[in-house]
Amino acid sequence: MTDSKTRFSDRVDDYVKYRPSYPREAIDAIVSVTRAACVADIGSGTGISARLFLERGLRVFGIEPNAEMRAAAERELASFPNFTSVSGSAEATTLGDESVDLAIAAQAFHWFRPEETRAELARVLRAPKWVALLWNERLVDTDFLREYEAALREHSPDYAKVDHRNVDRARIERFFGGDFETRTFPNVQRFDREGFIGRARSSSYVPRTEPMMTALARIFDAHQKDGHVEFRYRTQVHIGILRA
Repeated sequence: MTDSKTRFSDRVDDYVKYRPSYPREAIDAIVSVTRAACVADIGSGTGISARLFLERGLRVFGIEPNAEMRAAAERELASFPNFTSVSGSAEATTLGDESVDLAIAAQAFHWFRPEETRAELARVLRAPKWVALLWNERLVDTDFLREYEAALREHSPDYAKVDHRNVDRARIERFFGGDFETRTFPNVQRFDREGFIGRARSSSYVPRTEPMMTALARIFDAHQKDGHVEFRYRTQVHIGILRA
């Protein structure tokens, strides 16, 4: 399986164009609970989540180990003076002690080494040490989405290993060292054929093989309505304080 810090290097363009953002209500919930002014976005990728906090006037450090994704974020967020791009990782952010109010991980926590990440965030966070973990969980509640899921399981050797749904509540509770709050929000993307293929290709586990591409074309043709298909998500936000 490809190293988690390099596996997105050849997918940056598709990631920028086709990955989902997060509902405004989800970001509002995080900001209202934590009252943070300075955020460390851990595994910030191409800047999708960082943008949402920057638009609210917060200071954001984007911590990203992948050079190609980090460069994309720097391009995408160049107009925000409150954004600082940092070559670092969840386990070694390079930030100073007690330097940020909140750490977030959007579609990223499942790539981290939890114990090392916990120790690093405990170091860089100011009391009370707020953390928010976000995922867009793709639903499997329509014929189109069920067939897409089946194609991933058939053609992607990595899919079952890296699916973020492998991170259960018990693992998150161990990370926080106690209880945490979970909020859920609906999210959706609507794609034409090009967008659908691009969305699939943006996922690190989707092989760019002929069988996979053929399956995607067949699924789109079978389920498109007016030339479009819908990806439906449940955006889950876990908000808590790191406890000793």
